[in-house]
Amino acid sequence: MRTPIRHAIRRRLVALLGVSALAAAGIVAVQSPAMAAVGCQITYQKAWDNGTQFGANITIANTGDPWTSWALTWTWAGTQTGIQGWSANYAQSGKNVTASSLSYNGSVANGGSVGIGFNASYTGSNANPTSFAVNGTACNGGGGNTAPTVSLTSPTSGQTFAAGASVPLAATAADNGAVTKVEFRVDGTLVSTDTSAPYSFSAAGLASGSHSATATAYDNGSPVLSTVSPAVPFSISGTTTPVLTVSSTAVSVPEGSSTTVTYRLTSAPSASVAVTLTKTGDTNVTVSPTSFSLTSGNWSTGVTVTISAAEDTDTTNGTATIAAASSAGNVTVTATEADNDGTGCNPCPRVDNPYVGATVYNNPQWKALATAEPGGSRIANQPTGVWFDSISSIAGNSSPTTGSMGMVDHLNAAVTQDAANGSAALTVQFVIYDLPGRDCAALASNGELGPTDLPRYKTEYIDPIAAILARPAYANLRIVTIIEIDSLPNLVTNVAGRPTETAVCNTMLANRGYVEGVGYALAKFGAIGNVYNYLDAAHHGWVGWDDNFGATANMMFSAATASGSVASNVTGFITDTANYSALTEPYVGPVTEQLRQTTWIDWNRYNDELTFAQAFRSRLVTAGFPSNIGMLIDTSRNGWGGPNRPTAASTSTDPNTFVNQSRIDRRIHKGNWCNQSGAGLGERPRAAPASGIDAYVWIKPPGESDGSSTAIPNNEGKGFDRMCDPTYTGNARNGNSMSGALPNSPLSGHWFSAQFQQLMANAYPAL
Repeated sequence: MRTPIRHAIRRRLVALLGVSALAAAGIVAVQSPAMAAVGCQITYQKAWDNGTQFGANITIANTGDPWTSWALTWTWAGTQTGIQGWSANYAQSGKNVTASSLSYNGSVANGGSVGIGFNASYTGSNANPTSFAVNGTACNGGGGNTAPTVSLTSPTSGQTFAAGASVPLAATAADNGAVTKVEFRVDGTLVSTDTSAPYSFSAAGLASGSHSATATAYDNGSPVLSTVSPAVPFSISGTTTPVLTVSSTAVSVPEGSSTTVTYRLTSAPSASVAVTLTKTGDTNVTVSPTSFSLTSGNWSTGVTVTISAAEDTDTTNGTATIAAASSAGNVTVTATEADNDGTGCNPCPRVDNPYVGATVYNNPQWKALATAEPGGSRIANQPTGVWFDSISSIAGNSSPTTGSMGMVDHLNAAVTQDAANGSAALTVQFVIYDLPGRDCAALASNGELGPTDLPRYKTEYIDPIAAILARPAYANLRIVTIIEIDSLPNLVTNVAGRPTETAVCNTMLANRGYVEGVGYALAKFGAIGNVYNYLDAAHHGWVGWDDNFGATANMMFSAATASGSVASNVTGFITDTANYSALTEPYVGPVTEQLRQTTWIDWNRYNDELTFAQAFRSRLVTAGFPSNIGMLIDTSRNGWGGPNRPTAASTSTDPNTFVNQSRIDRRIHKGNWCNQSGAGLGERPRAAPASGIDAYVWIKPPGESDGSSTAIPNNEGKGFDRMCDPTYTGNARNGNSMSGALPNSPLSGHWFSAQFQQLMANAYPAL
C-alpha cells in the first residue's frame, strides 16, 4: 500500500498458493562427441496426461561455451503429434521435433538455462523421448556443477523389522554447493522429502515381505543435479492384511470429458486380488476398465480407472455410483456428471456475477495453516485467494510462500470440492502476480522478473497458465483471476511529476510493461469461457483523490485494450487487497467539504471502501468499460474490531477530533500498509452484498505477512521496506508518521502467526 501525499496508499504481499510439484520424468543423459567446449543437459518433465493429450516442461542447460541461439531436437518413440508450446518456435516432421530459440532467450551463458514447454496429443503409449541434441550436439551431464553424493545409513542391508513396526530411514548427503533436499523411496515409491540434515523419516504400514529403500539427493545447481543411492534390501516379518483403497471417493466429471481414480492395496497381498467394478446410476457415465487385479507387483502403484461423462442436453447433474468389490474389501466412488449451471452446456456461458449461486474454493494449504493455530478452526473453512507469484509456482515450488500445490493441483482439488457441493457451481480464486518490474513503488513485494522481462512474462508465465485454465476437465468451474495487484495505479501516482515518483515506476510507464502485460493476460484469459477477470483498483486511500481518480480509471481502460484485449474481457475490479481501509465508517458519516479538510481524510472524497468502490465503478463505466462490471472488496483485514473500536460518533465540534474519535480505521496514518497493529478480520466472504458489488472476498489470506520487519536474505526477489519496521518514523507517503507495523514479521507471503491471532481477536463482526 502506500500513500503518496494525498494520493496513494498501497503495497503488499506475495502469495499463497499453492502447489504440488510436477511429476519428474527424469534427466536424460546421452553421450556427446568429444567436444569439450560444447555441452548441454536436458530435464524433461511431464506436467499432465489425460490419456490422449499431455503437457511437458523442458529445461535446457548450457554446460559448455555460450550460445547466441539454440535449437533443441528430439525424436518421439510413439505417436505424439500436434505440438503447441511456449518460449520456443516448434516444428514437427514425422517423429522429429525441433524447438528453436526466440529473440529474447537465444543467448545462454555457460551454467545458464532456459525453460520451455508444450502441449501435444497422442494415441497408445506416451513414452518420454530418450535422447536430445542442441545445435546438433547430443546432450550430456557436463559442466562445472557436480552431482551430490548420498548414502543410506538406515536401514542396514538385510535388516528385518516386525510386522506393524515403523522402519527408520536415514541418509547422509553432501555437495560441492548445497543439498536442497533428500527424497526417500521404498520399493520405488516416494514416501518422504526432507530439506534439512539430518535427513530421516519413519516409514510405517509396510507390508510383510522383502523391500528395498533408496535415497535421492538434489543440489542447488542450475540445472539441478541429483544422485540416487544404492538400494538397501530389508524385510518385514509376520503378516499384515491388505485393504482395498481408492484415491478419491467423490469425483466431478465435466460433460464431454473424463477423470481418473486409482485403486491400491495398503500392503502387498500373498495372492492376486481381483477387483470388479459395478456402475449404477447415470447412463451417461462410463467406467474403464471394469475389472483388474492387484498383485505383489502393482499393489502400491495401483491401477488407474477412467471415468467419463458423455455430452448431453439435460439440465441436471447426473450421479453414478461405482462399487468396487474384492477379497480385500469394498469401496465406493460417487461420480457426478458436472453441468453446474443447469443448462445442459459444457462449457457453460459466463454468468453476470460468478459468485452468485456458487460455493467458493477453500484452499487446503491455507486451511491447514489456519487450523493449526489456536482458535483457527473458526475460520479455516473460509474461501481465500490462491497466489501465483512466480513462474515456478505454476507447477508448485514447495516454497514457504506458495507451498507444495501447483495450479493443476488446486484445480483438481476444486473439481473434487465441486463434486461435493450438490448442484451449486464452484468458484475458484487465483491471483496472477508476476509482472516485470513488479510493485515498482515498494520493496517488500518485488518479484523475479526485471523491468524488461515482458516477453518472459508472456511466454513463460501467462501462456502456461492459460493452457492449464483451458483444459476441458475444468470447464465447469468458475475461475476468477485477480490480475496483478499493485500495478496500474502506480503508473498514475508514483511517476514523474509526483513527489512519490520512483525510477522503476517511470521505467514501467515508459516501456508499457505493465499496460501490455495486463492486456496480454486479459486477452489470453478472456478467450477462455469460464474465466472471470478482475483488475486491481487499489483502494480509496490510494486513488480516491481528484487527481488520481479519473486518471486511474483511464489507465485501466488503456491496459484492458492493449495487446489485443478488449474491455469486455474485464468482469470487474477489486479494491483493498493491498490495504486495511475500513469497509464503512458509520460514525464519521458522509465526507463533507468541512471533513475533507481534516488531517485523516486529507481532501480525499472518500473515507471507506464501499462508497469508493461504488463510485469508482461508475467512473470506470464512463472510461469505456461495460455497464455490467462488478466490484469485489477484500475484507480479510479491514474489520477493526476489538476494544478500541468506537461505538458511537464523537460529540466534539472540532473536525479533526470528531473524525479521529469516530473513525473505525485505527491506523496512525492511511499511508501505513504493512502488518498493521490492531487490525481485525472483516466481513466474511459473501456474494452480492451491496449495489454494484459482486462479492466481499478474502483474496489476501489472513496470516500472510506483508513484509519483514528486518532485512532477511532470500532468493524470492523480496527486499526490505522500512514501512514494515515498527521503529520506522516514516516518510512523505505516510506523513512522516510511525509505521504502525507489528514486530518480528517474516518475508511477505510467509506465515505470520502473531498477525493471524491478532486478526481473529479483533474481528468485526466478532468470531
